[in-house]
Amino acid sequence: MDIQTTIEQAEARAQKAYQKAERTAIICQERVLAAFQKHRISARHFAPTEGYGYDDIGRDALDELFADALQAESALVRPQIANGTHAIFLALSGVTEPGDTILSLTGAPYDTLESAVGLNGDLPNALTRFGIRFHSVPFADDEIDLEEAGELLKNDPSVKMVYLQRSRGYAWRKALTIREIRETIAFVRKIRPDVIVFIDNCYGEFTETEEPTAVGADLMAGSLIKNCGGGIAPTGGYITGRKDLIEAVAFRQTVPGCGKEIGSYAASYRPFYQGLFMAPHTVLQCMKSAILFAALFETLQYNTLPSVNDERSDIIQSVQFRTKEEMIAFTQAVQAAAPIDSFVVPEPWDMPGYTDQVIMAAGAFVQGATTELSADGPIREPYTAYLQGALTYEHAVLAARSVLKALITPH
Repeated sequence: MDIQTTIEQAEARAQKAYQKAERTAIICQERVLAAFQKHRISARHFAPTEGYGYDDIGRDALDELFADALQAESALVRPQIANGTHAIFLALSGVTEPGDTILSLTGAPYDTLESAVGLNGDLPNALTRFGIRFHSVPFADDEIDLEEAGELLKNDPSVKMVYLQRSRGYAWRKALTIREIRETIAFVRKIRPDVIVFIDNCYGEFTETEEPTAVGADLMAGSLIKNCGGGIAPTGGYITGRKDLIEAVAFRQTVPGCGKEIGSYAASYRPFYQGLFMAPHTVLQCMKSAILFAALFETLQYNTLPSVNDERSDIIQSVQFRTKEEMIAFTQAVQAAAPIDSFVVPEPWDMPGYTDQVIMAAGAFVQGATTELSADGPIREPYTAYLQGALTYEHAVLAARSVLKALITPH
């Protein structure tokens, strides 16, 4: 098999999906640009601050900018948020109290969040330690069990929040589309209009023309080293949603009574502004890269999710391998194609927060940044790798060459 010909054939198959992703990127870019212009962003907003951070115009304008870009009423955007799990935990713990139940309609949360909500172990400050229950409705065959959800909403007055995980985590499932999120929210509202609807929006921003907060979600959270950081933000996370809920989350993030009014940042805010501006384009590169790998691996008769022309609502491409060895070889080939640490050979390891060993290719400028080309997954059957990124489509093509060499060229 000629590798270059195989890639070109995959690109030809992917043209329709590429065009759809490009149209989405233009719509999202227009919205982001309009937000920058509305808030009159200038170089003065990039200046660092220190101490308490009172009247920090860079911090406050960034909140307003994210709120508009993500179609929400308010936002909390902070470099001090360590990752997406941290942002989600802040949101959950900021608006729930002892005796409340969080009802997940998309099954169990992904591995790292299980410990945070108290489903795995009994760690200090887990939600269960404060009398907050996390209950999951099974998410089978990519369908929300509306019948069971409806019964729980009707009969359990302790349900304070409905939780939806937009992306797949380490599961063989499709991402929830905006259409599905809208329909689920409408269903919930008919039964319990008082319930807070929360969206784990990690990996989903700018993959469709609307965000969950535009279709009725009350609160959502994500990471700045994923989509919204555009491959430029060095750290951070965000929570967006209703103004009253964001105020409550800010009290959790800093201290009750101060909230969003405090918190300085001694480095420049420029990467966060520039990253958000670049985000729709960077997400487009990730989407096209995922589509390319779907087309390639379908040609090679592997199971992929989504398939090349499926509707997409996150940047992740799942590929199932026949053996543990194939999955490891794939991941190592992605690492070998990286600009950073290309000489490193990933091996499965006991990663904190996970029950199975995990292998991870992450040759990134920003550690853990999944808009940069990366691939990872737990070493368990079925052997599934989750590909994210890249910052440029051209890099994805070069990585595809590396992967094909590793899998189809005799050693």
